[in-house]
Amino acid sequence: MTREDVVGRANVEDTPELLQYYDELSGHHTGALWTVANKIEPWEPQSQSVPVLWRYQDLRGKVLRSVELVTPEKAGRRVIYFNNPGRTDVSAAVGWIYAGLQVMHPGEKATAHRHSASAIRFIMEGTGAYTVVDGHKMTLGRNDFVLTPNGTWHEHAVEDTGTPCIWQDGLDIPFVNAMEANFFEVHPDLSEPVAYPVDDMSKTWGNPGLTPGGGTWDKGYSPMFKYEWGRTYEALQAYAASAEPSPFDGTLMEYVNPINNGPVMKTLGASMQLLAPGMQTKAHRHTGSYLYQVVKGSGYSVINGQRFDWTERDTFCVPSWAWHEHGNTSDRDDAVLFCLNDLPVIRAMGLYREEALGDNGGHQLTADQGRI
Repeated sequence: MTREDVVGRANVEDTPELLQYYDELSGHHTGALWTVANKIEPWEPQSQSVPVLWRYQDLRGKVLRSVELVTPEKAGRRVIYFNNPGRTDVSAAVGWIYAGLQVMHPGEKATAHRHSASAIRFIMEGTGAYTVVDGHKMTLGRNDFVLTPNGTWHEHAVEDTGTPCIWQDGLDIPFVNAMEANFFEVHPDLSEPVAYPVDDMSKTWGNPGLTPGGGTWDKGYSPMFKYEWGRTYEALQAYAASAEPSPFDGTLMEYVNPINNGPVMKTLGASMQLLAPGMQTKAHRHTGSYLYQVVKGSGYSVINGQRFDWTERDTFCVPSWAWHEHGNTSDRDDAVLFCLNDLPVIRAMGLYREEALGDNGGHQLTADQGRI
C-alpha cells in the first residue's frame, strides 16, 4: 500500500466546520481540491478495467444464435460485445476500447453508415465477407485486418456464395464519447456504391518498400484499408528468423500507415506478435489498454498474478499498467497474438511509460505463490 500521510499529498482531517464549508462550496457547484486530489492524481495508474478472458468456444454458439433472433436491418449491427466488469458504464472491453463479435450470413448486408469513432475488423471465420469503405470494396479472408476509419462511409456484407462469417469489431467509441464528440449517420441510400476496382487500396499501397508513382494521400489514417494475413505472417516469420526476440513480447510487428510509418489510425493501433515454441516472456507493464486475440496456437498469459490459459480465437485484455507475460505451451508450433490498443493516443499525448519486473527472474507469482 502506498502511504498518503506524506508531505505533498492531501491529508486533511474532517471537522464539523470543514464539512459545513464543503456543503457551502457544493451549493456553488465547486469543491475543495484536497478532498479529491489523491483520488484524481494517484501515485500510479489505477485502471478500472480488470483482466478478462473471453473463450471463443463459449461464445461462438451464442453469437450464431443471434442470427435467429434479430436481423441486420433491425439490429443495425448484429454484435455480441465484450463487457468488462469494471467498464460496464461505458460498454468497454478494456479502457476506452469497445469490441465485440459480429456475425453475418450469406446474402446479408448491413446498412451503410459512418460515425466519428474509428473501427477495425479482424476476420475470424467464414468466406465471402467484404467491406466497402468510401467506395473501395475489400474482400475479406480469415485473419485479415481491416480499417473503417472515422468519418468514412462503410458497409459490411457476405456474398450469396459465402458461408456464415464472424469477425471481431474494435472501436474507440468509449473514448470518442468521453470527448463528447461522437456523431452517427445512416447513408441516405442505405448502401455504399462500389466506385473502384475490388481490393484496389491493398494492391496500390500494400507492396513492401514501394510507393505508387504519383500516389497521394492526405487523410489522417492509412490508405491501406486491408492488411492481409498471409503477408503479415510471412513478415513475422522472416523477422523471427533474422533477429533476437524481445524478452517481453517475442517477435512483435506493428501495423503501420505506409505514408508516414505511423499508426494505422490516430486513436487505434494494432500489432501482431509471434511466440516461438516453448517461449516464456518476462513480465512488464506499460500505460495504455490492450485487447488480444489468439490468431494461432495455444498458451497462457499471466496478468497481475492471475493466469489465463488461451487457445485459438480466444480474446483477453490487459488493462493499463497491469503486469503481464505470455507463454507458448507448444514445443513444436508457434503462437501468434493480434493486439488492438490505444497506443496512438498514449504516445501522442506523451503518456507512454514502461517498466520491467525485477523480481523472481522477471516472472510473476500466481495467487498461490507458485512460480509460473
